[in-house]
Amino acid sequence: MPGRPHAPRSVLETALYASDLDAAAAFYRDVVGLKEDSRVPNRHIFLRCETSMVLLFNPEATGESSGKLPVPPHGATGAGHVCFCAAPGEMDAWAAHLVAEGVEIETDFYWPGGARSIYVRDPAGNSVEFAEAKLWGFDA
Repeated sequence: MPGRPHAPRSVLETALYASDLDAAAAFYRDVVGLKEDSRVPNRHIFLRCETSMVLLFNPEATGESSGKLPVPPHGATGAGHVCFCAAPGEMDAWAAHLVAEGVEIETDFYWPGGARSIYVRDPAGNSVEFAEAKLWGFDA
């Protein structure tokens, strides 16, 4: 019997749910700067974030099997959360960019360890955070 594998190196994908996929995708594409990878109309839109993916799902559609692949139905209700890692020194630029794009900053603060986080909401109400890697003790 093989031994236990090492812990995963990173999160490969994050799933968020939005009834209006086009509005959510526009936010992540036009405001955050992600690149659209693929879409199935009224079911999902997948966006690339350098070495990971943000998966936007219509919560009504993902509660049922697609019938094409053996992926089990899944989903969530209520607001989800995603945190994007900002490069050192970019937090002021992110704050200014979000305001210039008409995105209301919900919270902008420094954690007790000195890391800064900026929180906004996407069009579906999901919590979107931009934070420095040192929040979790990582190098940027």
